[in-house]
Amino acid sequence: MTESKAQRAYRFIRTRIDDGRYVPGYRLVLGQIAGDLGVSVVPVREAIRLLEAEGLVTFERNVGAQVALLRETEYQHTMQTLALVEGYATSLAAPHLTREQIATAHAINERMRRTLEDFDPRRFTELNREFHAALFEACPNPHVLDLVHRGWNRLTALRDSSFSFVPGRARESVVEHDRILRLVEDGADARDVELAAREHRTATLDAVLAYQAAHTPSAPRTLHPTEEFS
Repeated sequence: MTESKAQRAYRFIRTRIDDGRYVPGYRLVLGQIAGDLGVSVVPVREAIRLLEAEGLVTFERNVGAQVALLRETEYQHTMQTLALVEGYATSLAAPHLTREQIATAHAINERMRRTLEDFDPRRFTELNREFHAALFEACPNPHVLDLVHRGWNRLTALRDSSFSFVPGRARESVVEHDRILRLVEDGADARDVELAAREHRTATLDAVLAYQAAHTPSAPRTLHPTEEFS
């Protein structure tokens, strides 16, 4: 069956929401999307209505269409849970990490450091997940590891790119990665590794919530990204 123009517009926008190219709060300019697809704005407007019905897009008068924003409570609960289980998984994994695995984590963190000058929050978030996976995947407890995977998958479902809200947090994050790696390499006590990994996660949560409180005092349940993505 031939795909309609509205269906093509829907797929075009939905794909970019799902893969993170259109982050939460990204403004959807109908004319620009129509131009990219070589269609009029009519099918794009129809696609926006479909996405709005699915809760992926919001539309406000005098503002226009934008990718739906994260919900603070859901994000907060996910990050708090992940801080606990990922911190524990990292501490359990630390004694089992090989030199090669630690070297891989170092290399990923260096790539993250190099992205800071020409910052792309989506790419940084991808590398961030790779970095942490290089550490926690060696966790010998499959039940704990499953909880970590669920937490990361929930963040993906939330279309989270925390660094798009607080890009300044990225530089701090890389430094904290170095500290976690030093603890692992030095054979630090498991409790110290766990706390470092946990505090690293909660520091990102705290930064996002602080940005939320400072920028949207009248709407405490909605997270807004930086102006770069408005």
